[in-house]
Amino acid sequence: MSDYPNRITDWPEEERPRERLLHYGADALSEAELLAIILRVGAGRTTAVDLARQLLGQFNGLRGLDAAPVAALREVKGMGDAKACQIKAALELAKRFSQQRWNRQEVRVQSSEEVYRYLHLRLRDLSREVFQVLFLTTRHDIITDQILFEGSLTESVVSPREIIAAALQHAAAAVILVHNHPSGDPHPSTEDKKVTDKIILACRPFDLTVLDHLVIGRDSYFSFADQGLMAG
Repeated sequence: MSDYPNRITDWPEEERPRERLLHYGADALSEAELLAIILRVGAGRTTAVDLARQLLGQFNGLRGLDAAPVAALREVKGMGDAKACQIKAALELAKRFSQQRWNRQEVRVQSSEEVYRYLHLRLRDLSREVFQVLFLTTRHDIITDQILFEGSLTESVVSPREIIAAALQHAAAAVILVHNHPSGDPHPSTEDKKVTDKIILACRPFDLTVLDHLVIGRDSYFSFADQGLMAG
């Protein structure tokens, strides 16, 4: 519990998160102070900064807060629908801002690492498995990307026909397959390899090149192309 008075407005002005941000900039604030500004108020004898520290500790930082369901946030004393939604909205804006730094009309994929950087914030902490496809031009510029399938990756779940239909719709010359492993371990399963081979073979008659298949884990990834596994 903080040694400061219960209300942040009673703190010395130079110690209040909002005033510190105005004077020194957002980068001078700690994660707890930034989160306190989003929360605005605490609850009872708990200040917004105290509540922010509790949340960061209980959920193991910002990534844990992002991955936690709203219901789990609401269970923390002092939280409610409004504060939980404020946190979720702020974290989602941060991810979208990071994504928008990539202007899709100018992104040319040249390595598996670039694909990882492009998508990992969206996929790495998901609690469910999703299968996403990047559709590319002949020069490997990204036209768009789509989540086509959700659930455990199996040959029965992933339909090459849907991938091919979407590629034709976008006039794509190549695709890159991407899916996440909620376990955090990016190493592909036997089923991942079977699905990859099946898609490669199905795309060949349509002159649609499958450049790579990335499996995204918590802080790393596995590239089929980098490991020489794209023969089909």
